[in-house]
Amino acid sequence: MTLSGRERVQQDADARGIQIEFVSRPPAGSLEEAAGLLGIAPASIVKTLVVKRHDGTFLFALVPGDRQISWAKLRAAVGVNKLKLPEASVALEATGYARGTIVPLGSTTAWPVYADSRIADRIALGAGEAGLSAFVSADALIAGLGATVADITEANAVAANTSEANASD
Repeated sequence: MTLSGRERVQQDADARGIQIEFVSRPPAGSLEEAAGLLGIAPASIVKTLVVKRHDGTFLFALVPGDRQISWAKLRAAVGVNKLKLPEASVALEATGYARGTIVPLGSTTAWPVYADSRIADRIALGAGEAGLSAFVSADALIAGLGATVADITEANAVAANTSEANASD
């Protein structure tokens, strides 16, 4: 019997001693819209990005919703010269999850996890299925996954430009 994405997430969370709460939500057109539907700040949604190494293996990068990967910082944390985001079909093959539902928990392969140092408190992330979010303690998730915590992000370019524009007004 094949498990659903939600069941894979729950099974892995249970095995790691991580308490998880699933919340259904309508489809959202953006991360900001999803945050509004969930009643949380965009920073409390953590994006799970699948990153491909030069050697063909992968890693997960956990990124606060109001930030983006800093490739230089992530390469330094991983200790490599080359990283990239794979095509959606490759990410699906590497994890068993479609983009927008990806989460390290229950992935078909337990790739290493790198979590941005700003991730804290109660967070929401993909839950293995569309229309579903998983709420979890950031500390419990990081500990349960054995994640490497490092400064791997930078301000979103749009947010940074807006802040700069507001600062010059």
